[in-house]
Amino acid sequence: MNTFQSKIPVDKTWTLFLDRDGVINVEHVGSYITNWSDFKFCDGALEAIKQLSSLFGTIVVVSNQRGVGRGIMTLEALKEISGNMVNAVQNAGGRIDKVYVATAISDTDRNRKPNPGMALQAKEDFPTIDFKKSIMVGNAPLDMEFGKRLAMHTVFITSKHVPIELPSDLIDEQYPTLLSWAKTLQPTADLLPCH
Repeated sequence: MNTFQSKIPVDKTWTLFLDRDGVINVEHVGSYITNWSDFKFCDGALEAIKQLSSLFGTIVVVSNQRGVGRGIMTLEALKEISGNMVNAVQNAGGRIDKVYVATAISDTDRNRKPNPGMALQAKEDFPTIDFKKSIMVGNAPLDMEFGKRLAMHTVFITSKHVPIELPSDLIDEQYPTLLSWAKTLQPTADLLPCH
């Protein structure tokens, strides 16, 4: 298996963009996570985010949540889920710096992936973000397109789709879980503790 570290040395100047459903939590394919009791972390996701938090300077979640626009769930319920998710990640030793959601129904909405609106919001909130030093991790082709529109490195998690034959214009790497990808990353030499 090729290791990501050999290609690009991730350090604190890098930003990690994470999709939510199917990457951080178990996805309900064909329906929505409408309340916190429905939210279940993917196996190893909390451990993965803890590891990734020591490597990346900024970590944000970018999630399409059309269920709000469709009236299937409220924005307040979505905010509660996001807040509880962030707290659970912190309690496990990791961090998510901010959660961005696109609640519009229309695919043409600027914030709905693969359109770049959520990334541009993140850049406004965190001006040090450099999209060419960013990684998008998601489990849908539109996540990969979102990343590539902004010249990000892309990692495809195969929790919903069968693995894609590589090389691909949209996908740089693919793994079965967030944790399996996180384990391939090692801190660069200047981040290793001195003895």
